[in-house]
Amino acid sequence: MSPKDDQERNTFRRIHSDLVDDFDEELELESEDYEPGDVPAKGISDAERVLRRRYFKELFRLQSELIKMQDWIIHKGLKLVILFEGRDAAGKGGLIKRITQRLNPRALRVAALPAPTDRQRTQWYFQRYVEHLPAQGEMVLFDRSWYNRAGVEKVMGFCTAAELEEFYRSVPEFEKMLVRSGTQLIKYWFSISDEEQEFRFMCRTMDPMKQWKLSKMDLESRRRWEDYTKAKEVMLERTHIPEAPWWVVPANDKKRARLNCIHHLLSQVKFQEVPHTPLTLPKREHREDYHRNPVPKEMIIPDVY
Repeated sequence: MSPKDDQERNTFRRIHSDLVDDFDEELELESEDYEPGDVPAKGISDAERVLRRRYFKELFRLQSELIKMQDWIIHKGLKLVILFEGRDAAGKGGLIKRITQRLNPRALRVAALPAPTDRQRTQWYFQRYVEHLPAQGEMVLFDRSWYNRAGVEKVMGFCTAAELEEFYRSVPEFEKMLVRSGTQLIKYWFSISDEEQEFRFMCRTMDPMKQWKLSKMDLESRRRWEDYTKAKEVMLERTHIPEAPWWVVPANDKKRARLNCIHHLLSQVKFQEVPHTPLTLPKREHREDYHRNPVPKEMIIPDVY
């Protein structure tokens, strides 16, 4: 077998493994209905099944700790902002989904802002982000943030050199103000290799359910990999401050990155378990005049399954 055949075989094996990961992601959402790792995935080894089971077990344990952390934030009226930055396909969205999956959505928001409107371009740069900041007892996760200016805007020429320099002068002061006002700010950069991003992009081009994730901007980012590297290095150097340091997440292994980042997040928020009074289900009241009217048949959806 030629080296080219070996390479193609390894590529298809990795694509299959990636599809198994997607399958696992759906199972995570249905975890109440199965024992982690019990659902078999064809074509993977026993060792890989063991790793899947271990991953699920640890993920669910960490998610139970996230619930305790959120309880503490609500109980104490804290304000938490978490920024997730990184290259396209680095795994930010997948991690955000794992963090929010079992938390109370009433005290949590994910901010994934689109490109600014013409009006927003005339505002103070941070203005459209400020309105998404948390009130007491809330968490806000930014899926990309004000650091767009240091990344995509800089690389793609969407801002001037003067605007970029003003950003670098302003952002440390902006973040210091947030911290002084009682907001905890945690910043994560997801780091993947050139080869890993290429592989993940290739998987998206082959998967109809993921093709929506690839925009023209994403494809252009592949061509400008080195420009993004230089922009990232400057960004980390100029905005890594004691009040809001950057934390780098090695993310070539998606599952390991998720577990490591959640574990680190839990270590950054000093929380305690909030005691809760046990809930007692009250007995339903029965009234002699109660009558439940039948639902008209034409209003009921078809019983297909």
